[in-house]
Amino acid sequence: MLAPLLTTRLHFPANRHNLAACPRLVERLKDGLSGPLTLISAPTGYGKTTLLSEWRSSTGKNMPAGWFSLDAADNDPVRFIHYLVAALKTINQVLV
Repeated sequence: MLAPLLTTRLHFPANRHNLAACPRLVERLKDGLSGPLTLISAPTGYGKTTLLSEWRSSTGKNMPAGWFSLDAADNDPVRFIHYLVAALKTINQVLV
């Protein structure tokens, strides 16, 4: 049986203004909006979450975007899909 989903994992992290800005990377993410999918991949601690928070604040909070965070204990395809569907439902709620 699958454990209940933690809704706290479905909230975008807050944008932290005291960190170094990455305007070039934010622009690349904005350019990625014209494509079907943008993948961000980097090792732990390289600023992926910070970059996405900065990008989201630069595009406006009304931009439909889903978020979910996972940890090593979530290395299960079924659990991943459940969180993905839950994140997509949050986008649908914004658009309605």
